[in-house]
Amino acid sequence: MSASRPRLVVIGNGMAGMRTVEELLQLVPGLYDITVFGAEPYGNYNRILLSMLLSGEKNTDDIMLNTRQWYAENGITLHAGDPVVAIDRHHRRVRSRKGVEVAYDRLLIATGSQPFMLPLPGADLPGVIGFRGIDDVEKMLQAASTYKHAAVIGGGLLGIEAANGLLRRGMQVALLHRIEVLMEQQLNADASRLLSHNLKGRGLNVLLNAQTKALYGDGRVQGIEFADGTRIDADLVVMAVGVRPDIALAKSCGLHCDRGIVVDDTLQTYDPHIYAVGECVQHRRLTFGLVAPVWEQARVCASHLARMGHRRYRFTRTATKLKVTGIDLYSAGDFIGGEGTEDLVLRDPRRGIYKRLVLKDNQVIGAVLYGDVKDGGWYFDLIQNGTDITPIRDRLLFGKHYCQQAEVAA
Repeated sequence: MSASRPRLVVIGNGMAGMRTVEELLQLVPGLYDITVFGAEPYGNYNRILLSMLLSGEKNTDDIMLNTRQWYAENGITLHAGDPVVAIDRHHRRVRSRKGVEVAYDRLLIATGSQPFMLPLPGADLPGVIGFRGIDDVEKMLQAASTYKHAAVIGGGLLGIEAANGLLRRGMQVALLHRIEVLMEQQLNADASRLLSHNLKGRGLNVLLNAQTKALYGDGRVQGIEFADGTRIDADLVVMAVGVRPDIALAKSCGLHCDRGIVVDDTLQTYDPHIYAVGECVQHRRLTFGLVAPVWEQARVCASHLARMGHRRYRFTRTATKLKVTGIDLYSAGDFIGGEGTEDLVLRDPRRGIYKRLVLKDNQVIGAVLYGDVKDGGWYFDLIQNGTDITPIRDRLLFGKHYCQQAEVAA
């Protein structure tokens, strides 16, 4: 380590922290001596593609973003598989689980989130896991090679991807959701019904309004009991019911935390030497689970670490896609609507196509697309830009191509 350069320590070797480091290296290569600590024994990998690793469409090498060689080539000291367990803010030092101590001039916390595990009777049985990392995928693959029945609790984006992956690995899979609408944060009821029909057609046992009461088993989980007393077999139970910002380390050193580590518009914490990015942070009362806002946080944070502090973080709307082969689904913006909004809806059940655009004041404010998502990015641009759609309203549901034809004809 060079004594002449300031020292940057990064706690968390995931997508948010390393994207920040990448942005920093683009702006000011060589400004810092950089040390990275990660809890997992790997380089930085694309967590978004874990479902494809589970389904067999990708292998571990395919999802790596930064190999160990990349760290070496960029002069970064990597302590993989050795998480930081203590931060001494007074002396500006961190200590890892293996006893490594490193001083810092700037500290970046990117500890991400932890899967929320429902506090059900039997939740501590072997065979009950979350879906957050490569280790979780390896446990699922091991179970799939030995057992027949799996249950995934949670009908959101991650739960559906997990259920589909286990199905592709040859297991009989039940997907359990506590309400009637799958992916309720991204879909309305109509699109959810199409999705449910598709998943059942693939062989998934989709159980909606399923109120899980307990998990049971002798030595390992063997099944699930519901509130109405019925039971299903399950040798593997995956809980995909959401995540919580991982703030235990930040709280232990006295940083101001609420649901996440509280940061300002520069991604700085209440300690001016410490920044935080990603799923562990809370900005203006919001926490984050999608990649687009995290990438923007990384850009803003890097500019301030680079001493080019002109950027400010502002949350913007994001879009969602489902990563299940053969299911095309896209949603963005306010797709529920409310007072003062109008709906434009296209239904083609035979082709399995559904489109719903939510309008307000002659602007698109939300979109749900199922079966035909090629214009998703265009609708998202209309939402982001607040475009006046009055001239193309009668063609809007038919997509960008038809609307551009109308503009040319005019």
